[in-house]
Amino acid sequence: MKFTLSLLFIFCSLSLIAQRRGKRHVDGDLVYHAIRVRLTVPPYGLTKIQALINETKSNAGDNKAISKKDYDALSLREKFTYNIIHAETYSLSSDAESHETDEDKKIFAYLPDAFYHYAWSERQTKFLSANRDSVIAFMKESMGRTKRAGVNFKQAMLEINAREMIPFIIATYRAGKVKDLDLLTVLMQLMKDNEYEPFLLSGSYKKLYAEETSYKTYLNYSKGNEDLIIKRATEFYNTNKK
Repeated sequence: MKFTLSLLFIFCSLSLIAQRRGKRHVDGDLVYHAIRVRLTVPPYGLTKIQALINETKSNAGDNKAISKKDYDALSLREKFTYNIIHAETYSLSSDAESHETDEDKKIFAYLPDAFYHYAWSERQTKFLSANRDSVIAFMKESMGRTKRAGVNFKQAMLEINAREMIPFIIATYRAGKVKDLDLLTVLMQLMKDNEYEPFLLSGSYKKLYAEETSYKTYLNYSKGNEDLIIKRATEFYNTNKK
């Protein structure tokens, strides 16, 4: 009887430990996912911009944009804040709410959605492209101060093909308290978008970006993969310096 009770006690204890470990694992997954989808919010005219956004109403297509009059009245820095934290066009994405387990151990082929079911409008992407140098300067200023880049900054880097930011992206990655593996994703996508041949011929490219791969394809994180991505991105940057 005592032996049976002892076994039962051990079993219950092990079950409780497993549950706690499982909960910690789930909590860790949620924390890292929250880091992945976190936005960087610039300070320029933020109170004013938030008030304008809060006043917007959806049109028939569920788009949410401030009026042309209000938009044109914004300064360059205020327009940057507006565009970088708010997407105007409704764009349903099936991947917007999903997340994977162990994301902190995966280098994904693509970034998570920055704005849930919304995307930048033509007006917004035109602003980012037309003011490319200023957008890069504003992002560098923020990243230099906070040592991190939100998913909206990462998306903007790809939107404007900010290949000259590669050393800064690498420095931010190395300075982070938590490894932001999506910065490695940005490096790979910059190499892909610019058709950097050594990357296009690599095993990593074939695994991540072949036609049959999915949005959620990833490389397992390892120091070797990290070093190789950074090495290739640095070589790509050095061959394309202005």
